[in-house]
Amino acid sequence: MNFKYDVIVIGAGHAGCEAAVAAAKMGSKTCLITMDMNKIAQLSCNPAIGGIAKGQIVREIDALGGEMGLVTDETTIQFRMLNQSKGPAMWSPRAQCDRNKFIWAWRKRVENTENLHIWEDTVTAIKVKNGEITGVETLLQAPFEAKCVILTAGTFLNGWMHVGKVQFPGGRMADAASYHLTESIAQHGIRYDRMKTGTPARIDGRSVHYEYMEEQAGEVGFHKFSFLDTNIRHLKQLNCWTCYTNSDVHKVLEKGLEESPLYNGQIKSLGPRYCPSVETKIVTFPDKERHQIFLEPEGVNTNELYINGFSSSLPMHIQIEGLKKMPAFKDVVIYRPGYAIEYDFFDPTQLTHTLESKKIKNFFLAGQVNGTTGYEEAAGQGLMAGVNAHINCHGGKPFTLKRDEAYIGVLIDDLVTKGVDEPYRMFTSRAEYRILLRMDDADIRLTRKAGELGLATKERMDLLNKKENEIHRILKFSEEYSIKPDKINDGLEKLGTTPLRQGCKLINLISRPQVTLKTIAPFIPALDKELNKIEGRKEEIIEAAEILIKYQGYIEREKMIAEKASRLEGIRIKDKFNYDELDSISYEGRQKLKKINPETIAQASRIPGVSPSDINVLLVLASK
Repeated sequence: MNFKYDVIVIGAGHAGCEAAVAAAKMGSKTCLITMDMNKIAQLSCNPAIGGIAKGQIVREIDALGGEMGLVTDETTIQFRMLNQSKGPAMWSPRAQCDRNKFIWAWRKRVENTENLHIWEDTVTAIKVKNGEITGVETLLQAPFEAKCVILTAGTFLNGWMHVGKVQFPGGRMADAASYHLTESIAQHGIRYDRMKTGTPARIDGRSVHYEYMEEQAGEVGFHKFSFLDTNIRHLKQLNCWTCYTNSDVHKVLEKGLEESPLYNGQIKSLGPRYCPSVETKIVTFPDKERHQIFLEPEGVNTNELYINGFSSSLPMHIQIEGLKKMPAFKDVVIYRPGYAIEYDFFDPTQLTHTLESKKIKNFFLAGQVNGTTGYEEAAGQGLMAGVNAHINCHGGKPFTLKRDEAYIGVLIDDLVTKGVDEPYRMFTSRAEYRILLRMDDADIRLTRKAGELGLATKERMDLLNKKENEIHRILKFSEEYSIKPDKINDGLEKLGTTPLRQGCKLINLISRPQVTLKTIAPFIPALDKELNKIEGRKEEIIEAAEILIKYQGYIEREKMIAEKASRLEGIRIKDKFNYDELDSISYEGRQKLKKINPETIAQASRIPGVSPSDINVLLVLASK
């Protein structure tokens, strides 16, 4: 075998798989090194993809030619569109997946990607010469050489697990941790620290009393993750269930707090703020009488269930006793207890926006090793790292996304500009241009960029062009078609909206909250005819057109704001100042600017500790 590659990817989680496939598709000879080929893209915690803002990231990955959306659609066992009672900027797709089928769907893609090879081994060190990566060392001592290396090791770097006072090494339950690699990287001046995450117990569905729970069905409709014209649902669709903790549960958990690794000093690192353990909930919110629990299926051919909302590292007997205080789980049988895990991560402010290390040339980091949490955030980083590693190998302009172009752009800019002091999770509130970053138009925003990179297939580009043409046709018809009161008022009254006093254009009617293209079409034969001309993905195209009609004013206003802000993105200041000598900037500002060395004035303005007056000084200096 020839162990010389363009790109080597360490770790086959969600970041690693996207990175490896992207680099290989673009033409780089790529090797994906994993400790276990049978757990590629393992859903280590929740067997679900998407959710608030995370669903938007998955649609962006798909629009860029990535694989996560396709794998999710292929293995979905329940789909829901969250936040549909709010505006479309908040709509977020989420899918329960069959955990095992998800792994094998990914493995099939990895194994059948041209230029991509899998190697089962453990990486123990990176090889660096004159500040540039040259390869990796492995436990099997394979002689790997590479032009670029991407680290996507997840929670495996010096992973240490906790169940009450019981402690043991591991990257996740039943998987070994990775040793020595952190130290190999740190010796080159790259800072690292520790973080913590956790997961709930898994239970046997045959022991659950479902009569005490509320059933939660999935959505039956056209929504999915991929923009490709694929099947809506491939697998049998299953229900989830909900119930609540109670005061008896809380008393049991409180009794075990003295043995909790989170509160007895055993765990010293910070866990995710927005996905707290159940013991953290009862400590943080002592007045709250109950917390919601979601019971989620792990697959179509298993009795294993995931207890969302009951993550815990309490002693095993406390976890079981607490669960049994809920009527639905009074006879519960568990497959394994919940646990916490501590692991190493690297300060992401040491990276450029391409996710390349500022310390080691051609060394990229993506996923939880950058301090993030979540499969989707990891996959988005992995895709970007894979693209830029290929570019470093073969030439080309670095590929980055701005904050008004993608949630992935917001994610990476937050990481490299602000850093992290707790596991980073994406929310819609982190994006200042979220009306522009909707889940419905990710393909319109990003697929042409993917085409230029060579990641978007001709099929994908043809579908995009057809979608845009159909949307434009519907918009043009709505702008030009006139409505007379005597022809439409009966229909408007049936829809619960005010009748017309005088004629208007159709677009004015569609702008009303009570009216949609589909509900008004039966009363306007010409519109019904126009909508029926759409071939393929009809509902998706109608939804996208309607959003543009109803929210046109908001969209245009946000575009104007983004364009104004982009002017600061054009003022480049990287390496132009010796910040230690700029006495007119605050001391904290000088420290932060020196540490980050921002690319532009706009990036400098987002650094915590850099004040507006500091930015004004930089603007004056830059103009000179």
